[in-house]
Amino acid sequence: MLRIRHEVNGGPEVLFAEDVAVPVPGPGELLVAVEAVGVTLPVVRKVREGAGPVPLGGEVAGTVTALGAGVHGFALGARVTGLCFGHAYAEYALLAAPFAAAVPDGASSVDAVALVRSGLVARGAWEAGRIRPGESVLVTAAASGVGSLALQVARAGGAGRLVAAVSSPDKAGFVRSLGADEVVLYGDPAAWGEPYDVVLDGVGGELLGPAVRALATGGRLVAYGSGGGSVEAYELLVRGASMIGFQIRAVAQGRPEEYERWRRELWKAYAQGSLRPAVHGEIPLAEAARAHALIEERRNLGKVVMIP
Repeated sequence: MLRIRHEVNGGPEVLFAEDVAVPVPGPGELLVAVEAVGVTLPVVRKVREGAGPVPLGGEVAGTVTALGAGVHGFALGARVTGLCFGHAYAEYALLAAPFAAAVPDGASSVDAVALVRSGLVARGAWEAGRIRPGESVLVTAAASGVGSLALQVARAGGAGRLVAAVSSPDKAGFVRSLGADEVVLYGDPAAWGEPYDVVLDGVGGELLGPAVRALATGGRLVAYGSGGGSVEAYELLVRGASMIGFQIRAVAQGRPEEYERWRRELWKAYAQGSLRPAVHGEIPLAEAARAHALIEERRNLGKVVMIP
C-alpha cells in the first residue's frame, strides 16, 4: 500500500511516498481502507519543527476491512471515521475502536473528516469558554477547518458580535459567509475593535499575547491550537480574565460520554443543514507535500483533505 512518511524534519519537501505492507489490527483496533484523510496544523508543525520523525496522524474515513480482537459494535464493510494516532497518511490505517464512529448514510467520507474532529474541537472550545448568548466572540484562524466550524457553532449558540481574525484580506468573504459580522487581520491587533468577552484561539505563539489583551474585563480565552506561547499573569490579573486550555483527545479519554454526545450533536446539525464543513480541496495522497504547503502558507479556506 502507499504511505507517506518523513525521515527528517523540515518543510513539505521532506515528505515522501513508500510502498509498505497493509497493517494488521491488534486488540481493540479496526483496519480501515481509507477514502479520505484530513490534514491538521499540529501534524504540519510536527513535520516542520518536531523532535524527530513521527507517524503522520490525522482524521481518516473509509470502510472497515478487518477487526482486531475484542472489538464490538463494528462490522466488516461499515463506513467509519475517526482520529488515527499512527500512520493516517496511507491507503489503510488502524483506528482504535474508542476513537472510531459510524459515518451516517448520506454523508461523504470527505465531509466526515472535515466535520468530526474539527467540529468536536469547535464544539468543545465553545463549551470550555462558557459562552453566554449575546456575548462578543473573536475566533482566530477563522478560515481553517476548525475555525470555519467554530464560527458556525458560535453563531448557532447565540454569539452577539462575532468577529473573525484571518491572515489576509482575501479570506474576508469566506468567513463572512460562515456568520462573521466583522473581519480583522492578525497583523493589526490595534484595529481589532472593542474588547471581547471570549476569544477562541487556534493559533497561539506570538498571537497569544494580543489575544489576551483583546479580552474585556472578566473575559475568557480558550487556547486549543498547537502553537504554544506564553502569557504574562499580569495581563490576566488586570482584566480579571482567565485562560483555558482545551484538547479534544483529553475529553475523548476522560469524558467519553460527553465526547459521544457532542459527536451526535454534530451529525444532527449536519443532517439538518445548520452546520456545513468547509473543504478547501481534495488533493491526491501522493501529493501530500502540496497539502502541507497550503496550510503552511495559510492559503486554505476550510479543511484540506487528501484522497488515496
